Amino acid sequence: MNLATPFENAWRYQELIRAVVRRELAVRFRGSILGWLWAVFGPLVMLSAYTVIFSSAVGVPPSAKGAGVGGYALSIFTGLIIFNLFSELAYRSPGMLHEQAALIKKSIFPSETLAWTATIRASVYALISLCVLLVFKIAVTHGLPLTALLAPFVAVPFFLALLGVSWFLMALGSFTRDVAHLMISIVPVFMFATPIFYSIDDVPPHLRLYVHLNPIGNYVEMMRDLLLFGRLPGALLYFGTVAGSLLVFYFGYRFFMQYKAVFVDVI
Repeated sequence: MNLATPFENAWRYQELIRAVVRRELAVRFRGSILGWLWAVFGPLVMLSAYTVIFSSAVGVPPSAKGAGVGGYALSIFTGLIIFNLFSELAYRSPGMLHEQAALIKKSIFPSETLAWTATIRASVYALISLCVLLVFKIAVTHGLPLTALLAPFVAVPFFLALLGVSWFLMALGSFTRDVAHLMISIVPVFMFATPIFYSIDDVPPHLRLYVHLNPIGNYVEMMRDLLLFGRLPGALLYFGTVAGSLLVFYFGYRFFMQYKAVFVDVI
């Protein structure tokens, strides 16, 4: 198996993946009056709330004074978009095989496609939040930096890393439901280890190496640089993070496929 194998597999089942994603997206807002407007309204309310809170009640931290209230709210919101995308998959992936147990047991179902559908579904909502972010950014600063055009070069490897994490957690979660409970305990702690409400510049120099070992934090910082500050990420940070993401993608898929044959017996 090589790095192209997961893509070849996804291409083979592209119609199935597309159909499942459409169904899941349609089901989420079925029965609501506003429908898909909730996907825009939710992020808009959150971003507005951060702006009001930091402009009146809490205030902007000294390190973010230069960005202003709107800039600081955008910085937090960027971090939350990245982290919430990760956390949704971390929470959901361990139980996905159990949720589809009947389908997996009764037919030759390509269970590896579940990671694709879950990651694409979560990414659609993240993309909507990103559009809200960009509109707010334009309103606050009257424009976007040209570096925003390079955001896909950060988003794509992050997407691949999420796929790898999803495959790995799906496989582990099939053997024991403790994985799901573990994620509930770990993810909130992981959130505070990620520079969402603070910048990497706020971290003492002797601790920054440990923060950079957190790939989610690296993606948060890189997206902020491109979308908000008009800066290019450092070459070492970017290529190191991308290389790590490709490894997670490859070995996550490999781990899943190694144990795929026994899932029917354990779920």
